[in-house]
Amino acid sequence: MRFLGTLINAGTVVVGSLVGLFFHAKLPRRLSTVAFQGIGLFTLFIGFSMAAKTRSFIILVFSIVLGAILGELLDIDTYLNRFGELLKRRLKSGNERFAEGMVAAFLLFCMGSMTVLGAIEEGMGGRPNLLAAKSVLDGFASVALSASLGIGVLFSVIPLLLYQGGLTLFAGSLKAAVSGAVVNEITAAGGLILIGLGISILEIKQLKVLNMLPALVIAGVLAGIFLH
Repeated sequence: MRFLGTLINAGTVVVGSLVGLFFHAKLPRRLSTVAFQGIGLFTLFIGFSMAAKTRSFIILVFSIVLGAILGELLDIDTYLNRFGELLKRRLKSGNERFAEGMVAAFLLFCMGSMTVLGAIEEGMGGRPNLLAAKSVLDGFASVALSASLGIGVLFSVIPLLLYQGGLTLFAGSLKAAVSGAVVNEITAAGGLILIGLGISILEIKQLKVLNMLPALVIAGVLAGIFLH
């Protein structure tokens, strides 16, 4: 089954989120706030470690700047947050951070190289070993995220399925273009996006990190052209 790894990944996020929601209901607000700050710091750490994988600062800066401009023109941030608010209204959820939790979880679960490589591995007919390993990590992460951010984390499985499933679907055509250098530059661009997310989570400055998502595509294209 081609999408088995992605389905397992989504399943562990759902289970982890449900466990986290159990603790979320029992956590005092001050502990929830401290946990939220810890997640922000962890996000910064992951972002910096991913961004350090770049082999070309020029590609990295061009990809993030051009990606942010393209994303702003497309206004991805508004559409995905609007989708989150729509889900919140349909579910009659009182969680003020519903959309924020969904977006933060999606970005954390889907920006790493394991997502790209795992989707290609499975899409090319191999066993979903990487996505299985990623599922374990995401399962534990979803416990911590939903414990502090609430039910929005659970619904991050929707964009996760669309994004990761889409990569798997097009893995055949991507295989020839995705070298190690390309994966590293996509990962580095994803790292910068996660740094932006960490800054937003810590309320240092609110950034439209979703509008930077086109940087992943631009980084991959530029790396495919200029790095060998």
